[in-house]
Amino acid sequence: MSYVTRLGRFARFAPLAPLAPLLVLTAAPSAAAHTGSDHLTVTVQDAGTGADGTYELDCHPGHGSHPDVSGACAALDRNTQWGRDTFAPVPNNSICTMQYGGPATAHVTGTWAGRPVDARFDRSDGCDIARWDRFVPLLPELGAPRA
Repeated sequence: MSYVTRLGRFARFAPLAPLAPLLVLTAAPSAAAHTGSDHLTVTVQDAGTGADGTYELDCHPGHGSHPDVSGACAALDRNTQWGRDTFAPVPNNSICTMQYGGPATAHVTGTWAGRPVDARFDRSDGCDIARWDRFVPLLPELGAPRA
């Protein structure tokens, strides 16, 4: 069966068939396809000595005052998926373990993947700990809470 035959009712688009691979590639940008205007400010509090502070971050190319620019950009790319909010909070109806990950909080603002960002992070239960850990090293690695 030819490509045009498989198109069935879409046969009128047959002249575009040779361009189909290019159309697919341009229609689904990768996580690395960010604009030059992406910039984040990360503020971490109560995470402990050396982790607290406010950091600036730009990716693609990476630069800023963040202590691990390349690692932070890699974590952002890993968490960026087409059509999903990279910084979405844990859904309200989630069932989470009742564990406490410590008093650390983080606030991330700016622009990422062309969208405004105003996200807050904490470690108040298992779901929020897992969300925080997905963004390490954008957010500091904390592990188990300190006594």
